[in-house]
Amino acid sequence: MTTADGHPASRPDADIVDALRGRGLGVGALVFEGALLVALLSALSILLVLLADVVSGALPTFRTRGIGFVLSGLSLSPDTAGVLTGIAGSVTIAAIVVALAFPVGVAAALYLEEYAEEGWGTTLVDTTVRNLAGVPSIVYGLLGLAVFVPLVDRIGLGGVSHGRNVIAAGITMAVLVLPIVIITSAEAIRAVPQTIREAGFGVGATRWEVIRHHVLPSALPGILTGTVLTLARALGETAPLLVIGVATGYFAPPANVGVLERLTGPYTALPVIVFSWSRQTRPEFLETLAPAAIVVLLGVLFTLNGAAVWLRNRHDRRW
Repeated sequence: MTTADGHPASRPDADIVDALRGRGLGVGALVFEGALLVALLSALSILLVLLADVVSGALPTFRTRGIGFVLSGLSLSPDTAGVLTGIAGSVTIAAIVVALAFPVGVAAALYLEEYAEEGWGTTLVDTTVRNLAGVPSIVYGLLGLAVFVPLVDRIGLGGVSHGRNVIAAGITMAVLVLPIVIITSAEAIRAVPQTIREAGFGVGATRWEVIRHHVLPSALPGILTGTVLTLARALGETAPLLVIGVATGYFAPPANVGVLERLTGPYTALPVIVFSWSRQTRPEFLETLAPAAIVVLLGVLFTLNGAAVWLRNRHDRRW
């Protein structure tokens, strides 16, 4: 191909491909790319070293006790101590987070993206939500201690713990991750092509029908991806639970009682067990049991995240 004066015409597509493949990069770009590669390899190396150290410390516990460590409750003896109580507390907190944060977060994202008119009010709300996502978790713990613990006790769910129970912990964690749910859901909804909405309106559908039948199904994979981030943060937080009164030592969970009594009684969670055992003076807790609890916590996180990824992929195949 030539131009009007007989010279070969440039090939912009080929130029773009060459640029993407790294041809013609300047020295500065090469240095920046090398720095990014070094940073990535350094982070991965540190992560692998930490995981290797944790797994090596946990192996003696799993080798001697096996699944019994997972199925045993708290104990003052390192030979019988387990993490079942922490697993139950973490899963309960995660269930409360799912029940509270996700419906409210997705509804708020839908309103901001589909119903709210552009203006200073919407901009203020959006900026506030993004700022709340960066607030330290200890602040949410203080909020839970000042608001949710007395509220749970006042409505009759305080039990013997006077509001310092797993219900207040779940509400606190739900508020903690709510900004992340709103942000990730809003981004997923915003990524839905406008042509999908226009097609729905073109056949006479109402706004809610377009949202329910077209926008939400298209944005659901991105929303489910956000659940991975929120659940991971909710299950890994320790500071808010310590503030609102989680049990950090040995306690005997109530036996032969109903679900409500268990929810309103003392509780603990896997991150708190790791924190508590790492502060014990007996070396068995610090050197073997704490790493084993970390491995179990990682297993619970991978299981929940895997379930979210499976739901997302299953939805992608359906749509």
